[in-house]
Amino acid sequence: MTSAAEMPGPEPLGDDELGPVTVLALDGLSLAFGGLAALTGLDLTVYGGEIVSLIGPNGAGKSTVFNVITGVYRPSAGRVLFEGRPIAGLPPHRIARLGIARTFQTLRLFLNMSVLENVLAATYGHTRATPVESMLRLPWVRSEERAARALASEVLSFFGQRLAGYRWDQPAYSLSYANRRRLEIARALATRPRLLLLDEPAAGMNPTETHEITELIGRLRDELGLAILVIEHDMHVVAGCSDRVVALDHGVKIAEGDFDAVANHPSVIEAYLGRDPEALVQPEQDVT
Repeated sequence: MTSAAEMPGPEPLGDDELGPVTVLALDGLSLAFGGLAALTGLDLTVYGGEIVSLIGPNGAGKSTVFNVITGVYRPSAGRVLFEGRPIAGLPPHRIARLGIARTFQTLRLFLNMSVLENVLAATYGHTRATPVESMLRLPWVRSEERAARALASEVLSFFGQRLAGYRWDQPAYSLSYANRRRLEIARALATRPRLLLLDEPAAGMNPTETHEITELIGRLRDELGLAILVIEHDMHVVAGCSDRVVALDHGVKIAEGDFDAVANHPSVIEAYLGRDPEALVQPEQDVT
């Protein structure tokens, strides 16, 4: 059984003249709902072993980007390339099998299933047994189930005491909010992705939990070799884990670069505050 630290991941960054390996490329991506433009001409690249954060005010189109990448929406124009392969328009289950996994802004766990069962559910996308073959308990089916359970165990072990063995048989609803977030990430890892999409992983967490989730995102890249695209409103998380930051406003990319450059970009400040940053400086009144 492959260990959690050896789970399949993207190739390491190239060091030849061709540059780093491109895991995800959005090329001129646009999406419209009737007369409403949700995304307009978006270009975005995620390289192997890189953490890219997607930021912007509410309604900027961040989750829409995830929904296009994972096949929930078909783009109106442009291309989505995963490891050089066009995937726009493929159904979500085929995209997941190719190696893209995601979490959601609102938790979508199977709350009445156990912690282990939640993770096992994600492994079955890579199994071959039909329902009839499973009921017959054929030898190769039992072997496949043992491999799935071993993978789920390895994934959960990656989270240490937070999702320790004694919790595996507990229902998901018994977990704390932060551990439910970890369980959702564990379930995504059980699909053996090479690209992981995290939608506001620190939402609703206290400062200690936020710090821990920031460290976890870094470990996912450093120890598992994953390319990661993160949507996050907490700038402490963005600053703490990102190699690169992309800012959106009304579906348009307005800035890209390292955290400091993007956070101080006038267009980004205006998008969040709703006015020209220079207008925030009140002129001194003439008292003469």
